[in-house]
Amino acid sequence: MTSIRTGQAPESLSREAFSERFRASFIDPAYRAEDASIARMESIAWEAYNEGRKAPFTVKAGPGYADPDYDLSVEWVATKARIDAAQARWALTDTPTRALLVCASARNDGTCPGEMSKSFRLTQIAREALEATGIECDVLDLSLVTSEYHLHIHPCKGCVSTAMPLCHWPCSCYPNHALGQTHDWMADIYERWTAAHAVLIVTPVYWYQSPSPLKLMIDRLVCADGGNPDPTSTGGKKAALAKTLEMAGWDYPKHLAGRAYGVVVHGDVAGIEGSRRSLCDWLDWMGFINAGAVARLDRYIGYYEPYATSHEALDRDLDVQEETRQAAQALAQAVVALRGGRLKSLQSARARPRPK
Repeated sequence: MTSIRTGQAPESLSREAFSERFRASFIDPAYRAEDASIARMESIAWEAYNEGRKAPFTVKAGPGYADPDYDLSVEWVATKARIDAAQARWALTDTPTRALLVCASARNDGTCPGEMSKSFRLTQIAREALEATGIECDVLDLSLVTSEYHLHIHPCKGCVSTAMPLCHWPCSCYPNHALGQTHDWMADIYERWTAAHAVLIVTPVYWYQSPSPLKLMIDRLVCADGGNPDPTSTGGKKAALAKTLEMAGWDYPKHLAGRAYGVVVHGDVAGIEGSRRSLCDWLDWMGFINAGAVARLDRYIGYYEPYATSHEALDRDLDVQEETRQAAQALAQAVVALRGGRLKSLQSARARPRPK
């Protein structure tokens, strides 16, 4: 058994610090009429924080789990049920082909930027091309985390680095009601990835990297690559149990493998090739099947031109629009061939000598 290293986490918040943090959500003067009510709510929240009431509502795990008597969060159970149902539908050969289009820009015209993103426009071009082939499209617009009330993709806590079995599929780190870490969008996003036969990511480059909402989602999808579908086997989040399980031999299941993918990356100065490569490498690692070179696109729009005229630059760039359309069409061809048994992954069917 390997040792568990501790000593990084700070002490819990004091009562005074907790009060300041809690009341910051009610700074608007309109709340002053309810100060007494807010004080009562704060007292309840403090008790939940002190006692660590992460999951107020639980249900016994029941048959099929390592520990049938373990108390599972009802929210986790509901998410798991939706993912299992989506996976069952995905595996049926007579269901409509479904594509998930991820618009990864953090910008939309419903909040501070005041203008839609070019990624959204390119996503709509791709959607029209896919729907023209009869494929059902689900557009996942990640910019909603910047413009919708209390919609979050909470950051990955890195459980996998303690031991792979500690990373549960789907993620069980959230919601954490004791810490106020709620409204986690990933509970819905996991289901949408699972339901998809094909995925197309359309993204800009932010400082040589993926936009933060996309990176947050990518990190939280780590549980789809090797994650543990049975939280009871680790007693919830008991690091020692998880380490023992991994050291005994873990098969690192790829829960989303077998789906087709394409990537469209755009930028205005630098970073498009590196971003495209990293996204494709990640999807390859997850067991996704690339739809060919045409569906792995990186292009500049308005190279070294002002930001203020970038939409006009896209208006003029009919070639980029057509290349995006062709990327979607290539993905459509690939996923139809994949579902028809005419396209196979180039990954070896043999067991990997060093799985992870």
